[in-house]
Order: sequence, then C-alpha cells, then structure tokens
Amino acid sequence: MEAPKMVVNSVAYRAGKRLKDITIDDISEVVKEPDTFVWLGLWQPEDSFMRKVQEEFGLHELAIDDALHAHQRPKIETYGDSLFIVVKTAQWINDEVEYGETHFFVGKHFLISVRHGASSSYVPIRAKVEENPKHLSLGPGFPLYSVLDFIVDNYRHIVGKFEEMIEDIESSMFRSDFDETAIENVYTLRRHLLGLRNAALPMDEICNQLIHLHEDVIPKELRAYVRDVQDHARQVVITSDDMREMLTNAMHVNLALVSVKQNEVVKRLAGWGAILAIPTVIFSLYGMNFADMPELKFPWAYHATLGATAVGCIFLYRKLKRAGWL
Repeated sequence: MEAPKMVVNSVAYRAGKRLKDITIDDISEVVKEPDTFVWLGLWQPEDSFMRKVQEEFGLHELAIDDALHAHQRPKIETYGDSLFIVVKTAQWINDEVEYGETHFFVGKHFLISVRHGASSSYVPIRAKVEENPKHLSLGPGFPLYSVLDFIVDNYRHIVGKFEEMIEDIESSMFRSDFDETAIENVYTLRRHLLGLRNAALPMDEICNQLIHLHEDVIPKELRAYVRDVQDHARQVVITSDDMREMLTNAMHVNLALVSVKQNEVVKRLAGWGAILAIPTVIFSLYGMNFADMPELKFPWAYHATLGATAVGCIFLYRKLKRAGWL
C-alpha cells in the first residue's frame, strides 16, 4: 500500500544500526525480530492509511482516531503495551508563530511520529540519531527523546525572538505619549507568549511520566536526557510568564506616564483659569448697568482698576509657578 506523500520515512533499526527502508506491509513481520524496532514518520495521513498502520502495529482504535485529527490537547496516554503522546509544535514563520502538532505512538519495537500543521521535518533529527548507535541501540526511546528535544528547542528559539521584540516594545512604552499601536503590540505579544506557554507546559508532565512510569520505553540510560528536555520546557514556561509580567508592567507604566502628563496639562489649564478669573470677575462687575457704581467719577479709577487687576494676576501667577502648576 503506497502513500509516498504521507510516508516521510519508514526504517528498521537493529542493535543501534540502520537496517533498511521497509514498506508498510512488511512492518508487522519486522517488529517481531529480536532487538529490532521501526521508526515510521508520517505527514498528515489519511484515514484509510492510518487503519493500515493500526493493523500492522496493533494500535488502539481510540489512539488512531485522535491521530487522524489535529487540535488535540497535549497529553500522554497508555494503551496496552504502547503509548500515545501528543505535543504542540511551534515554528517562527514570517515574523509570526504558527502552531502544529506531532502525535507519537511508542512501543517496545516501534516509534510512529505523525505530524500535523506547522512543523519542521524530522529528517535531520533522524540523521543525527543514526550517528549515535550507542543510544540508538536502547530502542525507540532515544529517537523519541531526540524529537521532543528538537520541539522544545524550537520553543526556546521563539522565546529568543520574543525577547528581542520586547526590547523594542519597552522603548516605545516608556514615553508619556499614548501610542495605540504600542498597546496593540503588547497585547498581541502577550497572547503569543500565552500560546507558547500553553504549548510548553504539558511537556513537563509528559517527560515526568516518561521518566517515572515507562522504563520499557525510556530506560535508565536515557532518563537524564529526558530530564534535560523537561528542564528546558520549564524554562520556556518560566521565561514566558516573566515576559508577560514585564509587558503588563510596561503597559501600566505607560498608562501612568500618560495620566501624569494629562494631570500636568489639567493643572496648567486650572492655573491659567484661576488667573483669568481675576479680570473676569472685576470686568464683569463693572459691566453691570447701575447708575451709582463706585469710583465711576474718580479720574484715575480706570487706571487703578487695570493696575489692581494686573497686580492680582501677577501675584497669583507667581504663587502658582512656585507650586509647580505653571
């Protein structure tokens, strides 16, 4: 049964060495051979093809149903003698983060990786694994670790990109002018960080179970390597949380600076309003049409009124200047 677009690689290994490429129809016989396991790499396989894979490997029907559809939550489940693992993948494409999934079926004699959505090819990882026959001889646990490590390294690469973006965003946030674009960038970046955190967080529990509960897949010799993947995943989660907190604080600082500047403007307007209130009151008083207004017949009344108004305005101006209102 040929499916060249769906089958990326189908290779048998024995005692840490690559034996040969095999067809799907031969898998059930090859996995019966001692010290032999098969690593099958698939890309968005069709339903009929996955049913054939299920038959050859003896996989559980529920796991096959999950593997046929993306948008599964990251998890690790046990079905008889095999494991079904779902992890989120992340790729930095055109200055954006795109997410996909990789589903793993792992048994004592096989590893099946099923990729959906945004995900780099695992062909280079396979080549790197084949250069280490000592660990490859331990079974499918070593290529499983290698792929998980590759996925988490992509998380860390994206975190590095986010750190560069945060430096640019922070410089625009520590200003007293309101920048709607900068606020939108902060919100978008916080959403991306949350998505990356949610992708990396389940990796901790997946690695923890692989280390403590599945020695048949991850022997003692590989536990330290899986713990390293677990530690890197935790670092991604912690760094993502820290950066989200930094962005929140930067946004609050920006809003505080804008508020302070607005308060300064209001104070200045209030100060000038108080100064202008003096001539407003005096001149409105003399604008009333009464026959017997005081000092109307005094020769210097007009000049005295202007002088008193000017003195009052100057006095109030100095007081407000010293108080920092002007």
